[in-house]
Amino acid sequence: MRASRFFFRKMTMLLMLVFPLEMEAQDTLHLTLEGVLELAHEQSPQAIMAKHQFRASYWSFRSFRAKYLPALTMNATLPDFSRAFEREYDFNTGQEYYVEKFRNNSTLGLSLTQNIGPTGGSIFVNTNLTRFDEFGDRRNSQYITTPVSVGISQPLFNYNPLKWEKKIEPLKFEEAKKSYLDAMERVNEMAVNLFFNLALAQMNVEIARMNYHNADTLYRIAQGRYNIGTIAEDDLLQMQLRLLNAGTELNKAGIDLQLREYQLRSFLGFNDRVTIVLELPSHIPKLTIDVSEALALAEKNNPRVLDFKRQLLEAESNMIEAKRARGLNANLFASFGYTQQANTFAGAYQDLLNQQRVRLGFTLPILDWGLNKGRYKLAQSNQEVVKTNIRQARIDFEQEVLLNVAQFNLQDDQVAIAAKADTIAWKRYEVTKQRFLIGKISVLDLNVADSEKDVAKRGYISALRQYWSYYYGLRRLTLHDFLTGKDLTEDFDKLVE
Repeated sequence: MRASRFFFRKMTMLLMLVFPLEMEAQDTLHLTLEGVLELAHEQSPQAIMAKHQFRASYWSFRSFRAKYLPALTMNATLPDFSRAFEREYDFNTGQEYYVEKFRNNSTLGLSLTQNIGPTGGSIFVNTNLTRFDEFGDRRNSQYITTPVSVGISQPLFNYNPLKWEKKIEPLKFEEAKKSYLDAMERVNEMAVNLFFNLALAQMNVEIARMNYHNADTLYRIAQGRYNIGTIAEDDLLQMQLRLLNAGTELNKAGIDLQLREYQLRSFLGFNDRVTIVLELPSHIPKLTIDVSEALALAEKNNPRVLDFKRQLLEAESNMIEAKRARGLNANLFASFGYTQQANTFAGAYQDLLNQQRVRLGFTLPILDWGLNKGRYKLAQSNQEVVKTNIRQARIDFEQEVLLNVAQFNLQDDQVAIAAKADTIAWKRYEVTKQRFLIGKISVLDLNVADSEKDVAKRGYISALRQYWSYYYGLRRLTLHDFLTGKDLTEDFDKLVE
């Protein structure tokens, strides 16, 4: 008896150390699964990171679109001063000599440029003003103007990056939208996992507490029976061992509870002054998903499908670029405008003269020791590798969808079976416990019933976890809410505000 009282006091001290939050917690937050998911979308680091990644993609797409809008640029050099000795020749004497000269050039110009996507060229309208000043003995000022100049710069036979960007960049932006929705569904999956980790830990603590109190009660009863000689010593020792094991399990459950609560609390952005108490879902929706529907939705919505298309376009673009580098590349430049020079600013804009310029340049590899051919063959091989990888990735993707649908469609039955097993195991334990109290069965039978009760309770939580994990896994694969029958969406304009 003295040993048992010492053991009981020891266990009480350990429990006070294991569960400080229950005694010192200042805020208790009761959360359902829906509440955890909502908080995860608003506060989790993963959700915040997904928003910023989408914003980066948004501004990248805006930069691409800006290439197709007129660009107005100002160019200025104010001033360009030089002081240097220059050689001059005197025709009268036939001698050369050096003269120190002071000069300054100031230029100011505006250029309006518009890229041409289909051809890869650009058209422009320029205006420029230059003032030239010479100081010293030959003091002089001169203005040179180009009031207006219109021109075009057009690559010929070259690789056209604008053409391929126009195909790839909009696809990348759509992929970014889908990837954001995919990331938020991954947040849901993480939230479900952490929710049920903590729910199971809380259930384990409840089970361990109940087992400990039951073991303590039964041990005390066994002590009384042993004292009057109705049970053997080995039965008493077995009951004492059961009590010791129950205390150990309670300590382990308490530590695991603190760990799981910390993980969920950190994920949701709460500090350690908040205690989270979870409420398990009271029911699950009766839902059967059609395989063909899920495959069609995944093909339409999943960002991986867009990623496949983008990879094929990028591989083709790289191959075309390498192919064009092997042959003739030329560039045509032509401009037409007006120009004038005068000693006064007003005079530089009078009696304007025509100004034309045409330039055609080209490059043609003659001898490169197979460098460009090697690059072209490498790009071709990479394109075939990408096609092969994508074919396999599509097969794997479809198999993943099929497997998830098949697994999910079994989960409602699994939850029903687990709930029924939990009820039956609890009733069996209560019956077994009463029969043990009246001496009809052995301690071994009681331990078996107790163990089955705990396994069934944990099995029910595991079945709930599996149901919601597969459900949100399918939502991520299809980006579709099967409960409402609508595709997942987001106010993307609001995300970039």
